[in-house]
Amino acid sequence: METEMALAIIKPDAVRKRHAGEILSMYEKHPSFKIRGIKLIHMDRKTAEGFYEVHKERPFFEELVSFMMSGPCVVMAIEGKHAVSAHRDFIGATNPAHAQEGTVRKRFGSSIGENAVHGSDSAENGMKEVNYFFDLSDLVDINWAHINA
Repeated sequence: METEMALAIIKPDAVRKRHAGEILSMYEKHPSFKIRGIKLIHMDRKTAEGFYEVHKERPFFEELVSFMMSGPCVVMAIEGKHAVSAHRDFIGATNPAHAQEGTVRKRFGSSIGENAVHGSDSAENGMKEVNYFFDLSDLVDINWAHINA
């Protein structure tokens, strides 16, 4: 399978609780992921509504948009083989109470709404979501073997 891109967001609840560094460290240490882009942002209404437009008709849309605007978050473009499914396994179930031990959501999420992280749900959406927050020129490929030599 080809390498995939996925978007990860460390959500405002995790940033507010000062867990962003620990979560980022988990991403850095994961053997399957390369972080190709990273930004600290504070979403405005237009950005949050545009990103979650797919949920516009759902009853939780306004609550989700308001939550994502409630504080800074960290957006990351991650790359790897089977990145989307590996990332979904890494972050755990949407409801932290049902997430596997050791996953990001189990460790740092407190509810379905405040579950610490977002992860792309398909390879197609992964690229779309990465492109929503990053220009191609923003993405870098770090050769850690060369740096650590």
